[in-house]
Amino acid sequence: MKSIRTLTIALASLIAMPALAQDATTNTTSDAASKRFAVVGGAAILKPDRDPAPGLKIDGDVAPVISASWYATPNIAVELWGAADKFNHRVRADGAGKIGTVDQQPIALSGQYHFGTADQVMRPFVGLGYYESNFSNETIGGDGAHVGLETAKGAIATAGVDFNINQTWFARADARYMKGDAGVRVAGQGTGEELTIDPWVVGVGIGARF
Repeated sequence: MKSIRTLTIALASLIAMPALAQDATTNTTSDAASKRFAVVGGAAILKPDRDPAPGLKIDGDVAPVISASWYATPNIAVELWGAADKFNHRVRADGAGKIGTVDQQPIALSGQYHFGTADQVMRPFVGLGYYESNFSNETIGGDGAHVGLETAKGAIATAGVDFNINQTWFARADARYMKGDAGVRVAGQGTGEELTIDPWVVGVGIGARF
């Protein structure tokens, strides 16, 4: 619930951004189109899209995220995005409650298309790329053999919208879907089994162009 409240407050702040951006439109000129780099810092909640196994659940968590983009044109960009800290997930089993925790820290490289012109107030975008998510600090398994997860790898899809405040500053809300499996290891040995959680990552942030 704490993570949901955190994002709710952040999203409420973003609701006011279009009005602020509208007031600042007169200060946003074609100079925005000449800016080729952007950085964004914010927070996101990562929530698995599915249960990894019958009777087993993995809770979501909030962590800071950061991205850096290079614009080849005013509409086409390449973005490097990742978690600045680890998402900590509680693992629960039906009838047993919490049975452990696991951390993960994703990083992704994507191509993006930003619709419209660089100086418009609301600017949606979509992206597609490749991600890797490293798992660590697994405590699943209790006193038995250690259960570990290999790095998940796969495709990532992104959709979001930027709210221009002026020609330098903007607010962002986005959602990302990561499709990929993580191999399961027991006592350091591969089992041939894979864990599928396919998480959604929903975030908000503040960015700057230069």
